[in-house]
Amino acid sequence: MTDKEISNISDIINDDSIIEKAENRGKIIVRTSVIGIIANALLAVFKAIIGLLTHSIAIVLDAVNNISDAASSIITIVGTKLAGKEPDKKHPFGHGRIEYLSAMIISVIVLYAGITSFVESVKKIIHPVVPDYSVVSLIIVASAVVVKIFLGKYVKSRGIKVNSDSLINSGQDAVLDSVISASTLVAAVIFILTKVSLEAWLGAIISVIIIKSGVEMLKDTISKLLGEKGDAKFAHEIKETVTSYPGVSGAYDLVLNNYGPDTFNGSIHIEVPDYYSASEIDELIRQISVDVYSKHNVLLTAIGVYSVNTSNDEAARMRDEIYAKITEYDYVLQAHGFFVNEEKKLIRFDVVISLDADDRHKVYEKVVAGVREMYPDYELQIAMDTDFSEE
Repeated sequence: MTDKEISNISDIINDDSIIEKAENRGKIIVRTSVIGIIANALLAVFKAIIGLLTHSIAIVLDAVNNISDAASSIITIVGTKLAGKEPDKKHPFGHGRIEYLSAMIISVIVLYAGITSFVESVKKIIHPVVPDYSVVSLIIVASAVVVKIFLGKYVKSRGIKVNSDSLINSGQDAVLDSVISASTLVAAVIFILTKVSLEAWLGAIISVIIIKSGVEMLKDTISKLLGEKGDAKFAHEIKETVTSYPGVSGAYDLVLNNYGPDTFNGSIHIEVPDYYSASEIDELIRQISVDVYSKHNVLLTAIGVYSVNTSNDEAARMRDEIYAKITEYDYVLQAHGFFVNEEKKLIRFDVVISLDADDRHKVYEKVVAGVREMYPDYELQIAMDTDFSEE
């Protein structure tokens, strides 16, 4: 399907290739999660048996960790299935954010596992139990370390490929588990050589690392639920697509609203010549909407229009003079949408002020005062604007 064959945005939303891409993403997440469930269930059984036979609290806790990992994979599958539900009247933008909720639950499980492990390790420090290791048990634990390292890297890489926070968090958790298992192995070797039991102390240290990781995962997921700014590079690519159209001299005020991984709605303003007719602008906006959706998977729900003076050299001179003046001020990133009506003595444009400014309104007032000093006879319509993808 080419752009010319698409009559409106609904055609491309229902394009088979895009639907197939979303379905493939879901299949990859489910398949990866199933592998994680099977691997963790087997590891949990082996470690639980070894831990009970050797009286090793560290190995038993490691088995519990594997059970929590299997539970995390089940949550990932359920979250992916629910997130893939079709939009309805109550949720017209779909259910994609459920994936963030499932990632949050996994973060809480990791955090809980870390706290539980820390408590049990402290108990064993206070009331130590002498472990009884065997060569077979150590070989199995060593094998588990290798399995968890490969499993963690595999799950995380698949999560990055399909932009799934749930898989990424599960992969990170698996890598941490391999560190726990490795520390258990080190403690066992030290005990065999010196008869000094350090596994409870190592368990406490690793538990703190797990707690820290769980907190970081939780903060990252909550941040996405609250709504983060759009990626600067991604925003730049969208603007490049928009400005590639003849007649579009600028693209500004891009706002991206995230409704789940790789699911964005947005709005943007474009600058076009002041002689464009309504029908020409309508056709241009439709083409841009389709192109942005097909290339970037972003549904532009609104495209605003700024008209640009094209036949007035004096207006161009005034624009360049004003822009040069105001961009000298700290925290002024750019200005756009400039238009002059000489008959009504009116100047209008938007000025973008950085979010880094301590008081954006003071910067705005300074801009207005500066332009008023330059053109005291003109009425000013200056809007304070924000770059929502500012680096």
